[in-house]
Amino acid sequence: MEMPGFSLGNRRNEDIALDLMKFIAMTTSYGKPGSTAGVGFQGGGGALKPEEYADHLLELYGKCLKALEGK
Repeated sequence: MEMPGFSLGNRRNEDIALDLMKFIAMTTSYGKPGSTAGVGFQGGGGALKPEEYADHLLELYGKCLKALEGK
């Protein structure tokens, strides 16, 4: 039962990059203030403003999109 005009092979890089960004952000606590994930993505640890957290996520999205375009 496949939907007309939709298949997994037709996903845009932007959609895949968004899913990848969500996965990385959720599993590593990327950019979250005070997180203790210990993966090495976080900086000094102080509390971030919501705008700064959004900037981190947008930066991560850009990296994901760039990685997909280079495949």
